Amino acid sequence: MNKMNTPRISVLLILLLMFSCGSSLVAQNEYDFSQFTRETGKFFTQPLRWDGSDWIKLGVIGAGTFLTMQVADQPLRDVTQNNQQYAYSVPMEVGRIWGEIYAPMVLFGGFALHSLIANDIGSRKIAFEIGQASLYAAAITYTMKFAFGRARPYTEEGPHSYRPFTISDDAYHSLSSGHATIAFVLSTVLSRNAHSGFLKVLAYAPAVLTVASRIYQDHHWASDNLLGAAVGYFVATWVVDTHEQAENSVSMTSVFPLSVRIIIN
Repeated sequence: MNKMNTPRISVLLILLLMFSCGSSLVAQNEYDFSQFTRETGKFFTQPLRWDGSDWIKLGVIGAGTFLTMQVADQPLRDVTQNNQQYAYSVPMEVGRIWGEIYAPMVLFGGFALHSLIANDIGSRKIAFEIGQASLYAAAITYTMKFAFGRARPYTEEGPHSYRPFTISDDAYHSLSSGHATIAFVLSTVLSRNAHSGFLKVLAYAPAVLTVASRIYQDHHWASDNLLGAAVGYFVATWVVDTHEQAENSVSMTSVFPLSVRIIIN
């Protein structure tokens, strides 16, 4: 299959699954296609409502990525490429798989299926958030890939080679890392929905392996992974926060009338 078609097919499949499961995903948050449409507009216009702290975060991410490009990209590649003994070891392959484009599709389908069979709202929420955050983050990441056109390490052109708006050649889609983006979307959604502190931390283990594998297997520079991980983390955090704020708002509106009745009686 053409690599350029894979992300598009994956997007269509996730949207199809969200649409087909929509009628069953009902709660304070409806978790259906209508909610996805409403929140998509809110997400992509969010920068218009950013405050100072949001712009500071963006600046820190940009500065951190630029600094990593200057001081760490080439030295780190030199170290990893001088020792390729573990490049395709089990941990590295686990990390690669966790960041593949089909990983969110598999997890989305699994949680959605469980939600339909068991009528479990927790699984419905996780499925919806994985699909939603993956689509948003992928849109941002693939836009950056095309716009920057950064050469991948294996091209041997160095960390400062760019061919902006290269569409068909994947060798110039290094910035940012799509694998790191997907990995941190998945890990962040799972971590935020875990009830155990240990599981919240453990959820990030495969994402860390993803970053390591992309550098070790020579597909990305360290700065590519830093930017991709930041996109995945912050997009997934926004999605989960949006739903939890809606749940809390519904809870407060239901508690208030009850409190009034208790006082009157």
